[in-house]
Amino acid sequence: MTPLLRLRRSRRSRRGLAIAGLGLSATLVTGAAAPAAPAATTGAGAATPEPGAAAPRESGRPEAAPPGAAAGLDRRELRRTLAAIHQAGMYGVYSGVRDGDASWAGAAGVADVRTGRPVLPGMLHRVGSITKTFTAVAILQQVERGLIELDAPVARYLPDLIPAERGQKITVRMLLNHTSGIGDYIAGAFPSLLRGSTESLDDNRFRAFRPEELVGFGLAAPPTGEPGQRWSYSNTNYIIAGLLLEKVTATPAESYITRQVIRRAGLRDTSFPGTPSIPGPHSKAYESFYGFIDPPRDYSVYTMSWAGTAGAIVSTMDDLNRFYRALLGGRLLKPAQLTQMRTTVPITDGQGNVVLEYGLGIYARDLPCGRFWGHDGGVWGMGTGSLSSPDGRRQISFGTNLMKYQRFDANGELRPHEIDAAIGEHVVRAACGSGAAQAKGARPFDPFPTRQPLVTR
Repeated sequence: MTPLLRLRRSRRSRRGLAIAGLGLSATLVTGAAAPAAPAATTGAGAATPEPGAAAPRESGRPEAAPPGAAAGLDRRELRRTLAAIHQAGMYGVYSGVRDGDASWAGAAGVADVRTGRPVLPGMLHRVGSITKTFTAVAILQQVERGLIELDAPVARYLPDLIPAERGQKITVRMLLNHTSGIGDYIAGAFPSLLRGSTESLDDNRFRAFRPEELVGFGLAAPPTGEPGQRWSYSNTNYIIAGLLLEKVTATPAESYITRQVIRRAGLRDTSFPGTPSIPGPHSKAYESFYGFIDPPRDYSVYTMSWAGTAGAIVSTMDDLNRFYRALLGGRLLKPAQLTQMRTTVPITDGQGNVVLEYGLGIYARDLPCGRFWGHDGGVWGMGTGSLSSPDGRRQISFGTNLMKYQRFDANGELRPHEIDAAIGEHVVRAACGSGAAQAKGARPFDPFPTRQPLVTR
């Protein structure tokens, strides 16, 4: 999930912000005074963590030693770093780690802040934009079958969807690697965000959007560039990809992905829910919206038609690890298509530094022990990250039940939160081993890097 944010000072308020370039967990706030960061950043607007709730719950199998990282899983360190995320202010967090045939799963914190019900490792979770990897796999399967060409214009397959010359310039590859220049649909689907209000989040809780409606919002938004010019995250790309999949397979996109991706990967707890409810044991989903929703509100019951093939999947941390292991191990795509999937374009920050390399529905992220592949996602109230070593042996997936917990400072800049650093430590220790750490002077860890803030004055 998740957007590329551009933050700038509002003309109407010294601390007002305009946030643009939206994604699944993004928002657009114009001319509104942003809530300032609290003096202490341990609460994120949340209740103080209960001492007993921080004790992680875990399960796992005996350890093995993978190549490319420290041997084995240090369960004590995994428990400690997971508990630290909760202690930093996250309501609840769960994590699944794999090292070859060994596995560990843990959870810390609460699933319900009112009752104190604890989070558990196997809870179902909305994984947001990680859905994009599933959708990209399905499209690349059609490339294998000769039904789609990656560098063919989208208009070849959907001649009436993208108007005129624009549809001839945008290729299937550009949809999948976010270089199409098509804007995001979020501002159109949630119009109150343009007024600095979160009212639309509640208005749309049970609203059913058609994919074509979402595409219309995206096409009406200002283009982010010429087709192929640069990377700019847009959920509209993956709604169009879903319509393309339906066209060439004559099957509803979510049904095809369920049968040919989810089931082929052997996933037991992954689905596109057909109702607003998450179909099994799950946490609440608390949205803070950078302090505009105070206290954070639960959005775990929500019609996900607004996310569709861009972000509607529900899964578990164990299933996400199993999925990426199957994908990187060649069980879902042939080598040629997997190579295409891992052909990347750079994602840069406001200073031009490359922070990620984005492929076709998957990105490469460099950790202290080497390169990992995966994606992150965010929907209202739930965030997810999943990373795997290139051979799929070393893996970490995590889920959180509080989103946009960061705050803006008095200058209108988004402040890093202690939660981010705690997640970063857990991810690095899980992926690289107990002796690993972020390099001194490294960029602050962003758990959801497709939502890179760019601050201009």
